[in-house]
Amino acid sequence: MGWFEFIAAFVVFFLSHSIPVRPAMRAKLVATLGPRGFTIGYSILSLGVLIWLIGAASRAPYVALWDWALWQNLVGFVIMAFAIAVLAPSIGRPNPFSFGGARNDMFNPEMAGIVAVFRHPFLVALALWALAHMIANGDLAHVILFGTFGGFALLGQKIIDRRKKRQMGAQWAELKARMRIGTLNPKGTVLRQIVAVLAYAGLIWLHPLLLGVSPLP
Repeated sequence: MGWFEFIAAFVVFFLSHSIPVRPAMRAKLVATLGPRGFTIGYSILSLGVLIWLIGAASRAPYVALWDWALWQNLVGFVIMAFAIAVLAPSIGRPNPFSFGGARNDMFNPEMAGIVAVFRHPFLVALALWALAHMIANGDLAHVILFGTFGGFALLGQKIIDRRKKRQMGAQWAELKARMRIGTLNPKGTVLRQIVAVLAYAGLIWLHPLLLGVSPLP
């Protein structure tokens, strides 16, 4: 039953991330729920299915692929710190190169911040998260789980680039060529990184409460 639940959770996860965002289905849901209602509902659905999928991986039969060693957790801590450092300055920022993004019409390529380093900071953070957790877990179910997420994050960047190039035309290459790291609000960037440090500590503290496993050695 453990493998059955794991496979079922994976199927539901991919269906929940593909059906609601199809143009026709999304238009119907937005018309019914409103833009904010759709975003909230989709976020709750995605989070719920993700929690189920991670739980199903822990309940799947344990098949060891490599033995655990202390360095795996320590490397995981470093990778996760980098992942949060990438994610923190990108939340709520204009980013016409990736999916989502806030106020993309206000994007200034010469003050692009983290977008000048990574066009898809969320997917980069997701790939790092997956790598950190795949290293720390050496069993088959978790390697499949986090390996799939990591592969999705890497492949997704190429897919989005191709789609955005088609949608934006010559503007895509023009904006990319003009991008600089400079930021309009250095103090805001520092504040975001302080919040990221606090969030990182909070995630370490919440990890055993939410997932039943402590990341600490």
